[in-house]
Amino acid sequence: MASIARCLRSTGPKSFSTLAKTPVARPIFRANPIRAFSVTARNPIRKYTKDHEWIDLSADNKTGVIGISEYAAEALGDVVYVELPEEGKVLKAGDAIGAVESVKSAADINSPVSCKVTHVNLLLEEKPSTINQVPEDDSHGGGWIAKVAIDEEGVKNLEGLMNAEEYKEFTAGESSEQ
Repeated sequence: MASIARCLRSTGPKSFSTLAKTPVARPIFRANPIRAFSVTARNPIRKYTKDHEWIDLSADNKTGVIGISEYAAEALGDVVYVELPEEGKVLKAGDAIGAVESVKSAADINSPVSCKVTHVNLLLEEKPSTINQVPEDDSHGGGWIAKVAIDEEGVKNLEGLMNAEEYKEFTAGESSEQ
């Protein structure tokens, strides 16, 4: 593909002088006090379980993302296999959503809330070590396990979960016991 500069050189200086003399209609910019769109800040609510799973709940309390915590990823060691849930699977709080196997051990991943699985992170089948690198990242390349739809019962389940500060205190207490 030819560069723009090369294309302009081939037209020659005559074209530039013609373009320079042609009057250009300039747009009129006016300050509009009303915005044509609205932006809702994405501030998910992250909660943790005592089994070291996390869930990011959307602002509308209808969807969420589930994964394992950094603390759990470090405790497991190098993850070599991740069992993902089936899309469409309906779960109650505490049901096994999948499993993680590492060089040290294997562990079930439990659903923090009642929900229905809508998407799974297929990247983890190819690269299970992503959980070790970015376990609490819910973006495209992150270590999240599943995206879920949450019902009213699931929203009620959130009340029994810990926020980030409570979870940090919980894991600090767990670390000192070992």
